[in-house]
Amino acid sequence: MEWLNKATDVFKKLTEAAVAVLALAVVLQVLFGPGTPFFPVDVVGSVVAVTKSLGSEGLVGLVAAGVLLAIFNKK
Repeated sequence: MEWLNKATDVFKKLTEAAVAVLALAVVLQVLFGPGTPFFPVDVVGSVVAVTKSLGSEGLVGLVAAGVLLAIFNKK
């Protein structure tokens, strides 16, 4: 059971790191524009597309957004 707790901790840390990198990418793209050499992908456009996708699904999208929010806020 100890290995399961360690694996869960590793996944939590990886998720936190991914969210931090995503936030950094958004800030860099807002500051330097879409041609940021550090992140050649349109991060803000991708976030907007995911938000539109969740919004167009109606209640299912709202529930999915709520589940994601609960996962990220769970400590």
